[in-house]
Amino acid sequence: MWKYVKKYLHFAVVAAAFMVGEVLMDLLQPEIMSRIVDDGVLGVSNGGVGDMSLIWSLGLKMIILVIIGGTCGSLNNVFAHMTGQNIGNEIRKDAFKNIMAFSFPQVDQFSTGSLITRVTNDITQVQNYISLFVRGMIRTSMLMFGSMYFMFRLNRQFGLIVVCAFPFIVGCMALCLYKANPLFGKLQAELDRINVIMQEDVSGIRMIKACVREIYEKVRFGKANDALIKTQLRILTIFALMNPIINALMYLVVAVILLAGSYEAGAGGSATPGDIMAAITYTTQLLNGILGLVMLFQNLSRGLASWKRMKEVLYSQPQIRDGGFNGNTELHGKIEFRDVSFAYPGSTQMILKHINLTIQPGETVAIMGATGCGKSSLVNLIPRFYDVTEGTVLVDDVDVKDYDQKLLRDKIAIALQKSELFSIPIAENIAWGSGDVRQEEIEKAAQIAQADSFIQATPDGYDTMVAERGMSLSGGQKQRISIARAIVKNAEILIFDDSTSALDLKTEADLYAALQETNPASTKLIIAQRIASVRRADRIVVLENGCIAACGSHAELMEGCGTYRDIYDSQMGEDGEKNG
Repeated sequence: MWKYVKKYLHFAVVAAAFMVGEVLMDLLQPEIMSRIVDDGVLGVSNGGVGDMSLIWSLGLKMIILVIIGGTCGSLNNVFAHMTGQNIGNEIRKDAFKNIMAFSFPQVDQFSTGSLITRVTNDITQVQNYISLFVRGMIRTSMLMFGSMYFMFRLNRQFGLIVVCAFPFIVGCMALCLYKANPLFGKLQAELDRINVIMQEDVSGIRMIKACVREIYEKVRFGKANDALIKTQLRILTIFALMNPIINALMYLVVAVILLAGSYEAGAGGSATPGDIMAAITYTTQLLNGILGLVMLFQNLSRGLASWKRMKEVLYSQPQIRDGGFNGNTELHGKIEFRDVSFAYPGSTQMILKHINLTIQPGETVAIMGATGCGKSSLVNLIPRFYDVTEGTVLVDDVDVKDYDQKLLRDKIAIALQKSELFSIPIAENIAWGSGDVRQEEIEKAAQIAQADSFIQATPDGYDTMVAERGMSLSGGQKQRISIARAIVKNAEILIFDDSTSALDLKTEADLYAALQETNPASTKLIIAQRIASVRRADRIVVLENGCIAACGSHAELMEGCGTYRDIYDSQMGEDGEKNG
């Protein structure tokens, strides 16, 4: 944390200086009040004759001290919050930057809901802890030790009474913090769980309603929320029991001071009514310091638990790192899989097994197969969303692990089946990820993707705002905008991962025809479930159980691959076969 604190240490030092000023003003007041009572009102040192001028002068001095203390306190608040807010801002930006560099396995490991909790709630806890620490640690420490110092200076016997009670108070605090501290980490983990459920339910609200699962989700959320409240109540109960015990101890100290003071005053000792009043005030300040310290340690415990969780994000190194290659290649769009096998992190089951495949620049290759056979897993290895378990993936005869990731992914454009759109205008959604592109380039890409007609029909055309997650568009419209986004990038390799599944056959055919005409040099990988989508590809790869079962043109597979022919017959029928 020092990395962040040192950048704004000057604010913390200024805040601490103002807090010292505020507490000093508070500590000076009881002694002045003692003089007003003893000398100004009772006239203890003047034969019982009061001194009004002394009351006025000391009263004015007290007012000035209050104004100075209040000013110092206000300025302390300003600088303490500047410290906490700025440090929180730096941590949040670094956390987000690190999350953006995470590989897919790392995101899966943390879970989206947990990452959201860490970047929002956990960082808020950390910045609150820092603000309270800058303000509270100095205040509570000075109030406690300053009150005891002035108490000894005022009356040694009063000071000894407080010192005797101090170990019991500290022991009570330590016991409560020991019990509560493990619960704060558990509390944040349960908050993670709530955020995960909320995210799943909001994003899947249509499916929940379609399946009439509202009650089930209410129960699931209720259980997670009950667990959170149960932990929260355990923490609150611990501190609720601690506060009255400490208060009782301090009131006992006050009672003993009154008893000792009255006994000493009655015996002709040095204690005066003003001394007793000042001792009670110092005891109250000591109590406030102790209670403030309790609250400080409560926030400290939660803040440190949150910081521990943030460190996992801030100091996690990306599992997929840049290679040293960032130069040019002679080839543009060649892809090669050399004896590639792949299993997802944490799993021993191979999704892909001994894949050997070479795709030449400008070639159109389709990939077909049953659900779960590894089609998407295969293409995800090209931009290094995941690293291979065995073997090598090469782009333009260079191992993808050797590439600078930005250079590698600049060569590749991807359109996914689930189209990710943002709450920005349609034109910006298409241009997103391609840097500075002209309006005519955006419109040309939309025309190729067969999206121009419906975009022009919207009220504001290309400036029409897209609702959150593209909810204002149909599935086919979202897919066409996603395809236009891939096309406008003008990349050497185009990957369509079942991204035309929501399009009718005519629109899909028009799209591929326009794409072949305008982007003949691009290498195209098409994942599809429909024969009609892939039959015109240069080659079709049939995956079966993670292995390449066959590879060839449509005509070749119809002759030599039973699996492909069965798929064709089931989709096109006998009449389609005759016309093929």
